[in-house]
This record gives sequence, C-alpha cells and structure tokens, in this order.
Amino acid sequence: MRRFALIFLGMSLLLAPGLSVCAAADTEPNCNIQEESCTQTVGGRTVELDITPKPVKAMEELTFRVSVTGDDLKKPPHIDLGMPAMEMGPNQVTMKKVSDSVYKGTGVIVRCPSGKTIWEAEVTIPGAGQASFIFDVVY
Repeated sequence: MRRFALIFLGMSLLLAPGLSVCAAADTEPNCNIQEESCTQTVGGRTVELDITPKPVKAMEELTFRVSVTGDDLKKPPHIDLGMPAMEMGPNQVTMKKVSDSVYKGTGVIVRCPSGKTIWEAEVTIPGAGQASFIFDVVY
C-alpha cells in the first residue's frame, strides 16, 4: 500500500501544472538561430524568425523579429516560447508592426534547471496557421 502511495505521489508531482522539470523530449532543432534567421512556410506565406542578440542566451532580454510575406495581416503575429513536448506555462512575445511585413517584440527564454537547452518558438500567424521553430540556446 505504501509503495502505491509513493508511486501515486510521484506521478501527481510530474503531472501537476506549473511543476515542470524541463524533461522535454529529445527533439532535434530545425532552426540554427545561433547563426542565422530561420524560415518556414505557413498557409502559403513565408515566415522568417530571427532573434538577437547572438548568441541567443537564456535569462536575457531578446528581440524577436518576424517577417511575413503576402498581404497585410489583420492582426500581428505572436510567439509562444516553450520546450518541445513540454508544458512550460505561458511565455508569450507580443509583436508590434515596424514595417509592411516586419514585426518585432521582446521576451526572455528562461533557464531550465535540468540543463536542457532545446527551446521552441511557435509563431502564430492569424488566419494562416503556426510555424514551429526549434533551436538551441546558450546557458
């Protein structure tokens, strides 16, 4: 009975919201953000993400730049930061339009206590879809 209670307690802690241990799956990056901007296609639009300054480090204010081809967006894009396959809680970058197709915003990538460095920026383009950029950060 005691063994069952310990297993139940352990599972509850792992699944409890806000108790992330940053145990994200070993997902491979699809974006070399440390060297260059990254590009994907979403709903017929080309979405380019860049993050500065480089190297992209955790726990520093970062500038996120998104450019989108095609007609003007009715709403600006936004970015959700997290670790692949891991619920990290809300960490959203609000983007503001700086020219016809370019948006910028600032945000912080937090440091995972486990030491895992693979992060994801999910860029939502209203009316078109989402692009998932997976990259390595420096601690």
